[in-house]
Amino acid sequence: MTAVVFVVALVAVVALLGGVHRYLWRRFVGDTTAPGSALRRAGTVAAYVLPLLSVGALVSGRSGAPFVVQQALAWPGYLWLACLLYLTLALLVGEAVRPALRRFLAARSDRAAAPDTGERDAPAGEPAAPGARGGVATLTAPADAPAPAAPAGGTADPDAPADPGRRLFVARAVGGAAAVAGLSTVGLGTWGVLRGPTTKRITVPLAKLPRSAHGFRIAVVSDIHLGPVLGRAHTRRIVDAVNATNPDLIAVVGDLVDGSVADLGPAAEPLAGLRARHGSFFVTGNHEYFSGAAQWVDRVRELGLHPLENDRVEIDGFDLAGVNDVAGESEGQGPDFGRALGDRDRSRAAVLLAHQPVVIHDAVEHGVDLQLSGHTHGGQLWPGSLVAELANPTVAGLERYGDTQLYVSRGAGAWGPPVRVGAPSDITVVQLASRRA
Repeated sequence: MTAVVFVVALVAVVALLGGVHRYLWRRFVGDTTAPGSALRRAGTVAAYVLPLLSVGALVSGRSGAPFVVQQALAWPGYLWLACLLYLTLALLVGEAVRPALRRFLAARSDRAAAPDTGERDAPAGEPAAPGARGGVATLTAPADAPAPAAPAGGTADPDAPADPGRRLFVARAVGGAAAVAGLSTVGLGTWGVLRGPTTKRITVPLAKLPRSAHGFRIAVVSDIHLGPVLGRAHTRRIVDAVNATNPDLIAVVGDLVDGSVADLGPAAEPLAGLRARHGSFFVTGNHEYFSGAAQWVDRVRELGLHPLENDRVEIDGFDLAGVNDVAGESEGQGPDFGRALGDRDRSRAAVLLAHQPVVIHDAVEHGVDLQLSGHTHGGQLWPGSLVAELANPTVAGLERYGDTQLYVSRGAGAWGPPVRVGAPSDITVVQLASRRA
């Protein structure tokens, strides 16, 4: 039954993608270029090659393709997925504009082509011309002249076959505007990822936090997503940004990588430069379990980070706990809240590192004061935030669940397309506040 569902879903996705590409080809190529022209041939080739590159980018990593092949496919393949989204959205907006533009051009054309009526005032003192009334001459058509055909409904058809030039102009105007809007959106979103995350600062009061820990600063970093697109330079930008905040503690809350230690080990090396008074801590995300979680836990430990695998440590003034990601359940390494939090002194404040916000209800049950998460990317590509809201209790920012507060970072990198629209990447400095201070 599962195999049947998978096949049906796969066929549906392929059909949808095929239909969307056909729609884009029609609007950008078929409606705007001449049959047999070089532009039409180039557009048709692109309509076949670009989706193949996207499929290659998606499957090359899971299929064990050489890393150099993954890198060659990733940039064009993933970028095309973002372009596909925003070109389609721009064209759909253009569909609403297209009829209005046609009517405007048709009306302007009709006004320009309107014949002179020939009516004029008769000169003073002259008798009115035959057929004139009230001193105004009128020209009458011969009795046997055919009457001009009126269009159905009494208005000119702006899409009439008699004016292919108008249709071509409208198609090119709408297609050109959609291309500029869609590609500009992707370009700006790519630049936002490549320039690195911005730094946010929030203050979170904790009722149990002692005065001695007031002002404790935790730099929260999630979803770095090192892979065939974002590599060593991306890691260096993040390390520099984190260290510039001079935090007391650094929390890397999952989805560090999209690939094996063998391929991405060098890209992760700058993490050894993270500096904080109480050290750097790491918990797994779902993508670690796609990439060899055990090997990555060992690797980050070598780089100086402290993995919290369903474990906790005592920090001055509070307990810091971490749980494995729920994706680890398939390997018998899922989250274990009892092991991480079960026997602790509940009179102390507890801060939990957990990659996915969905475990917030377990955190509430175990008396956690603050959970720090990532995973959602804030939706990454609008309107993806609307989908993320369906699967996560909080998509980004700080919210309260009973006595537990949950903060969700939008992440410092990007998965798939190196593009963010409406959800800029961030590093967040969470400053803990004592109500006794």
